[in-house]
Amino acid sequence: MREFKGKTAFVTGGASGIGLALGRAFAQAGMKVMLADIEPKALDSALRELHEFSPNVRGVGCDVADPHSVERAAHATYEAFGNVHVICNNAGVAAGGGIDAISLDNWRWVIDVNLMGVLHGISSFLPHMRAHGEGGHIVNTASMAGLNSGMGFSPYAASKFAVIAMSEGLAMQLKPYGIGVSVLCPSFVRTRIGESGRNRPERYGEAPPLDPASPAAMMVTEIARRLESGLDPAEAAARVLSAIRQGELYVFTHPGMRGEVDERFAAIQAAMDKVTAR
Repeated sequence: MREFKGKTAFVTGGASGIGLALGRAFAQAGMKVMLADIEPKALDSALRELHEFSPNVRGVGCDVADPHSVERAAHATYEAFGNVHVICNNAGVAAGGGIDAISLDNWRWVIDVNLMGVLHGISSFLPHMRAHGEGGHIVNTASMAGLNSGMGFSPYAASKFAVIAMSEGLAMQLKPYGIGVSVLCPSFVRTRIGESGRNRPERYGEAPPLDPASPAAMMVTEIARRLESGLDPAEAAARVLSAIRQGELYVFTHPGMRGEVDERFAAIQAAMDKVTAR
């Protein structure tokens, strides 16, 4: 998909971080934009900002973990702008702790938002995208943690590994329909994902506090520090728009992470070589 002007984009997690940067980039490219987010005040602020670039920007409240909420957001988008051409399943949350110490509520919350939220976006929009026959593109936000898991954030890493796998399969499935798929795998970007708990629905209960002396708590502190000095979300958004134009599946933003990915794949290849040698 090379032309953006006059087409419509839907972005979850659109009130801040990468989602807001994507919305801004799409608006500047001449697209109509629907920002979806669970945080009302942040969404209002984002809309005020983007209206400086375009009058064709709207917002809709949306809890991506709830399929009915995503369906309602999809219909609001059709009513506002007609056909939708770009879907960015970007909303995400994180929860830390040792794998044996993370509550089931935390697991469900992270998986429901990061993985099921992507599925809900695809399920809600894909039939429409196929039916209008104008082509389009689906962007799913994963993470470098979906290629190289670290200690202390197992739900997050598991969800992002799954998003990459889902995106790979979806790309093969949709190729005959002229619908592209990209999976964004950023490392540290200046976002508020470290404050995910601010939008945690009551149905998941309260997040249990981490032991400040635990390795997981120390990792949370280190991640917060890295996020503060992370990549500008606008740079991640620019990479996404380029990937859409070029039809690229994998979208990377941090080339310095190459070594960690190579190390993991080398370990996998070495294990396979042992089987081959038997």
